[in-house]
Amino acid sequence: MRALVICDDHWHPASLVREGLAGINDGEFVFDWVEDAADWSPERMTACPLVILARSNRSAAEETGWMTDGVQAAFADYVRSGNGLLAIHSGTADYENALVLRSILGGVFSHHPEQCPVTVEPHPGHPLAAGSHPFTVQDEHYFMEMDDQSVDLFVTTRSEHGEQPGGWTRTEGAGRVAVLTPGHNVEVWRQPSFQALLRNALRWCGGTL
Repeated sequence: MRALVICDDHWHPASLVREGLAGINDGEFVFDWVEDAADWSPERMTACPLVILARSNRSAAEETGWMTDGVQAAFADYVRSGNGLLAIHSGTADYENALVLRSILGGVFSHHPEQCPVTVEPHPGHPLAAGSHPFTVQDEHYFMEMDDQSVDLFVTTRSEHGEQPGGWTRTEGAGRVAVLTPGHNVEVWRQPSFQALLRNALRWCGGTL
């Protein structure tokens, strides 16, 4: 299944996402890449049944966010028409005022403390947690502002700072949306349990799970 990966911002370089997704790049998924927001277009997005959003709304060179009203409308049309969207880590960041995308995701990044040991706890028995087990790794512990309280939560994250939703799914029209909040450091992406979560989330968004 082909997925368009939208990535690269000041704090989360494309190299991180490329290296992170290399762990599941065994032929089941084929990745196309947009590493400059100027290269994004609705046509490039609709050519793929899946989009991975791993980019915040701003990079160091941008005074305003790339997620304009027009881009948000294109994302809404894309998902509601039956496609899949997976937002990973920074794909939830700086979108608090992008109200359409925020509604599609069901929640967005609020803040994080300094990096610390974060325990990622997949929910036993949930289909998207299959093959995954709890693990602890140094990461940014994302605290989230949840707008949709009916999301299907399948991952919880914990640290000395508290507990947060770490992974969930929801539907939007005919489309499927998933969110995974861990992933600031490549060591997170390299965890076999995180790779299992990535695979499951992509399969679910693509309608094969």
